[in-house]
Amino acid sequence: MIENAMRRLLSITVVIALTALGGAVAGSSPAAAATSQFRGMNWAVLGDNFSTGPLVVQGLSQSDSNATVRAKANAVYNSMAAIGVNTVRLPINTHTVGTTWWEAYRGAIDAATARGFKVILAYWEDGAASGGRITNIAAWNTMWSKVTYTYGSNTNVYFEPMNEPHGYTSADWRTVAANWLSYHYSAVPARVLIGGTGYSQDLRDVCNDSRFSATLLSFHHYAFFYSAMTYDAFRSHVQTRLGNCASRAVVTEYGAPMSTGLNYADANSTDNFVRHIRAVTQVMRDNQMGGSYWPAIGGKPTGSSGFDYYSMFALSGSGTNLNLTVRNTSGRDRIRYGWGL
Repeated sequence: MIENAMRRLLSITVVIALTALGGAVAGSSPAAAATSQFRGMNWAVLGDNFSTGPLVVQGLSQSDSNATVRAKANAVYNSMAAIGVNTVRLPINTHTVGTTWWEAYRGAIDAATARGFKVILAYWEDGAASGGRITNIAAWNTMWSKVTYTYGSNTNVYFEPMNEPHGYTSADWRTVAANWLSYHYSAVPARVLIGGTGYSQDLRDVCNDSRFSATLLSFHHYAFFYSAMTYDAFRSHVQTRLGNCASRAVVTEYGAPMSTGLNYADANSTDNFVRHIRAVTQVMRDNQMGGSYWPAIGGKPTGSSGFDYYSMFALSGSGTNLNLTVRNTSGRDRIRYGWGL
């Protein structure tokens, strides 16, 4: 595990280099990472975002108008903001952008940016059977052209070309991502998040590729990706896979059960999920990294529960009167800790 002094020295070195290049670094300390401004949650489809149809995140209906989506989104964002959230990560695909539903769905984006939230728009492959590869490159580029044309000048909107590009080799994925940057010139690199290799779970190759030196990086880490570990092993594992790029990384997905009564405040817990969340959030705090928890609402229902047991909130209400209730206060507090709150 990298010692704290080494972490501080590395962060200072990165910040000095970024400053020399004219990069903006968030935070008052010279050791502050560039991503500490992202305190986020994922708003997902109930059933997950891998779909061959339009993406309708939980709480919305495909029959909703833009105005109704905005009203529902503001209700959801009010509950998120109450725990310190200022960022939402939303899914897009080629069956959503450019459709009638897209004109309504944009209400969720616009409601977020109007209140000062940052929005990360991430492409999910069009169906899980796509195997971690872009189904149709032409359609994908057409989708992104529409998105970047619409939101390229909105400084609160960020673009993630692909979520979990695990169907590509490292070299192939980096070529795809570099081509995306060249093609979609409306997307300012500083507002683009390039996913790590595999399930966005390793940043080292992307970090070391000079074609992405001006971008942010998207990183995922879940306990179920790996065998059980101690807290210290998890912490070292996360830090290793960030490579030298913690200062540009956003942990766009990490999560654990929030409905089973786990105590995320217990530093001596032997539960693998507790150790994992505590380790990920400690690395985030040590490096002043931002992140977006998976999920706020939506996701894959667990068993017959009707909801994803990783979800931070329970959704209630009807119409535009939606409300979110925290499922696990110790989990909420630990996520806030990771954000630096």
